[in-house]
Amino acid sequence: MEGFVAALGSALWLGILTSISPCPLATNLTAVSFITREIHLPWRTLLSGLLYALGRCLAYAVLAWLVVSSLLEIQSVALFLQSSMNRIMGPLLILVGLFLLGLIRMTGLSGNWIARSGERVGRHGIWGALLLGSLFAFSFCPVSAALFFGSLIPIAVERQSPIILPVAYGIGTGLPVLALAFALLGGVQSASRFFRQMTRWEKPARMITGAVFVAAGIYYCYYYLFSSGF
Repeated sequence: MEGFVAALGSALWLGILTSISPCPLATNLTAVSFITREIHLPWRTLLSGLLYALGRCLAYAVLAWLVVSSLLEIQSVALFLQSSMNRIMGPLLILVGLFLLGLIRMTGLSGNWIARSGERVGRHGIWGALLLGSLFAFSFCPVSAALFFGSLIPIAVERQSPIILPVAYGIGTGLPVLALAFALLGGVQSASRFFRQMTRWEKPARMITGAVFVAAGIYYCYYYLFSSGF
């Protein structure tokens, strides 16, 4: 139970880290402009923010469910993962950690077309926020792709949790948008301070997480690969 709670916290943190990374942050700012377009109606602003977060949760839950369930239902793959998942996690954690630290770079992955489509979808009333969250969830860039496919999916496979952990990840990606919407309701100055703090902490948070991933990966490699004699 403690292990699952830790995995739940990790999924939530990975979602938050994803949302404040430069690429997803741009789409989240687009979402905020849509959510707060009727800021004189606080209830509508908050409802739009909740629907946006719900849209992200649903999108990530569906995508992760498809990926994780497919991996677990294929008997040969499931048996391999059950026997080798801990051995795979070590090198994978190190790889994602090095990527977060900026020591490995990846280019060519862009979700700009989704962002542009999302701007059109977001014009369709309050329910547009739900569609906007779902669409923006698929706006993967290198950082968000590494965090989702390289970290969340392996954790969900290891814990056999194709729904709960992805939902927690989705909640994490929507939290900063909700917080910024609340800040805007409190005044433009408070929102400006919140945004500056959020962008200021992105790099330190990413670097710390990357270092933790590398350390955990080294531990997994030592314990499950080297000490067990492969």
